[in-house]
Order: sequence, then C-alpha cells, then structure tokens
Amino acid sequence: MPTPLRYGMIGGGRDAFIGAVHRMAAALDQQAVLVAGALSSTPEKSRASGRDLGLPDDRNYASWQGMLEQESRRPEGDRIDFVSIVTPNHTHFEIARAFADAGFHVVLDKPMVHTSEQAAQLVETVERRGVVFAVTYNYTGYPLVRQAREMVRAGEIGPVRKVFVEYHQGWLSTQLEATGSKQAGWRTDPARSGIAGAVGDIGTHAENLTHFITGLEIASLAADLTAFVPGRRLDDDASVLLRFRPERGVAAKGVLTCSQICSGEENGLAIRVYGERGALKWRQEEPNQLVHIPEGGPQRILTRGGPGLGPSAAAATRIPAGHPEAFIEAFANIYRGAIDAIRARSSGSPPSSLAELIPTVRDGARGVRFIERVVESSRRDAAWLDF
Repeated sequence: MPTPLRYGMIGGGRDAFIGAVHRMAAALDQQAVLVAGALSSTPEKSRASGRDLGLPDDRNYASWQGMLEQESRRPEGDRIDFVSIVTPNHTHFEIARAFADAGFHVVLDKPMVHTSEQAAQLVETVERRGVVFAVTYNYTGYPLVRQAREMVRAGEIGPVRKVFVEYHQGWLSTQLEATGSKQAGWRTDPARSGIAGAVGDIGTHAENLTHFITGLEIASLAADLTAFVPGRRLDDDASVLLRFRPERGVAAKGVLTCSQICSGEENGLAIRVYGERGALKWRQEEPNQLVHIPEGGPQRILTRGGPGLGPSAAAATRIPAGHPEAFIEAFANIYRGAIDAIRARSSGSPPSSLAELIPTVRDGARGVRFIERVVESSRRDAAWLDF
C-alpha cells in the first residue's frame, strides 16, 4: 500500500457536521492522514478542536493564515500534501485561492465560492499553478450514479429527451435559525451563505448530478424561488425549468426542484433520465439500486456490486453485493479520486479512473453560475435566461 498522503483541515471543528464526514471519508481507504488543522474561526476553539483530534501542538494552528505560513516553510517531505476546506461558504474563496497559489492541492466543499468573478479567478489560479482541485459534489461518488453515467454516455437509453431531478428536505420547515442552530444559522444568512439558500446548499448538487450523469449543458433556464418560512432572508424552495443544448440532434428539457421545507422529507435526492430508447431512475435514499427501463421491454434493477455493471461502478465499490454502501463510501470515492490525481500529478503517470471522475474547479465554477442565473431569473419573475 502506498504511503498515505498528509493533509490539513480548515474548519470542521467542534459542533461541525460536515468536517467529521470529510475526516471519515478521507480515512476510509487509509490513503490520507490528518496531520494539521485550523479547525475553527477563533484561536481558542480552533486549538481545542485540534486537541480533540489529537493534533500535535506545533501543527494545531490558531488560524488558516498561520497554517499556510508554517506548512509552506516545512520541507517538502513533511508539509501537508493537500488541504481540505470545510468552512462556511463566504470564506471559501480567500482560503482556497491562497493555498492553491502556494502550490497546495485542495479539496473544497460546495458551493465553491460566492460569485462567478471569484470562480474565474480561482480557475485561473488552479490552472496556472497546476494543482489538483476537487469540489466535494459527493453524490457523484455513488457506484450506481457512475453506472448511470456509463450507460447514458454509451447510448444505452439513446439521446436524452427529459430529465427530472429533485432534492427535497424538511429540516428547515420552521425558523430553526432563530433557535441558535449553527447549521441553520449560516445556511440562511446571506452574509455567510451568499445569494441563495436551498439553491446553493442542495440545488447545486441536483445540477451537478444531472450534468455528471448526462453530460448535458444548460442552454437556458427559468426559475421561481420562495422563502416560505416568515422572516427567512434566503430561499428555502425552488422550481427550475431547464433547456439543454442539443446533443445527438435532440434538445432535451429538464425540471429541477429543491426544497428544505418539505415536511417529513429527509434527504430526498433523486433523478430520472428519459432517452429515446429507455430510462434510468436513481434515489439517494436507496443508493444501491439503479432502475433501467428499456423501451418496449421489462424494467430491470441493477444492484451495487452485482452483475452487469461497468468498470467505473466496480472501481467505486468496496464490499460484496448485498452489503449496503452509502453516503460515507460515496464521499470517500471523491477523496480517493483526489488522492489518485495528486499521486498521478506528482509521478507524471496517467490518472486512474477514479481520478478522472472527481468534480473539478470548472465543475465548481459551473455550479456558481447556476446559482447566479437561478436567482436572477427568479428576481425577474421567472424569466428565461441564457446560461
């Protein structure tokens, strides 16, 4: 087994849900070890969080700036190989650009940054410095999502005509942010979350999943955003119509909905893709099954680890069929792909199939553009806007 890469984490300290998820995902394949951190926005909490995780005092940093300065000074064989950034949205740009510009590889939570101008600057920095940059659109890591991608790209359902994608939750059905909830607080605060609420938090996952599976590019969209909870400053519900650029002579249409006020819903991400010769259906809450319906034939259910799957699904699978794999394993596939990409970049060798499928800085930039156009369309009474 290759020597694990060393990584540092920014954010993800005490009371942070997603930081723990990232650490579990990075550790799953024993290919990365956390050696440094600046885990909170205040020095005291940052150091306390680092002690919780057993970080050594000399790499338990009070701030991300101190971490960048000190890690840059360490010898190449001792400094971190990459940084994982799991802070609230408003801090992403400054931190990610600084580390990428210093030559560190980056894994960044989504949405990538707040504006397309920031995204363009980040793309320029990443490509100029030649670093690996992965955005954690983690749902692309599910084996059967990758199987669906293979089948669509291979033409098994023919040219795509229609896509329905939805991401429905119910946890923000009340004004949870008023109760002191940290997770609800920053997601509903324009200063920290940006110009969008549900669209930025989960709608970007739906857009990314659609693009990942189908390869379709949005040509134009019309969106209607609502903040149903009184006093909420950002959207908690969105309905978006999509027109895609023609592919193989067909200009597909799409419907994207995302909501965080659907009472009783937990994490209802689902997609249906309809082509000229069949359809595919996948639900995140039942991730180990992919429904394939050939035109004129009976539907069949493909199972993770089962027969009839392609190489990308097999490469993303760790345990035999019948043993459920889910959220952490899918997240870990993003980390494993990023680690493979870093090793390939360092050695000059071809990237692995896992490395080739990681969401990149350009995927992140497209997600930012999606948020902006959706918000602008809604402000203009659901006007159709070019993408």
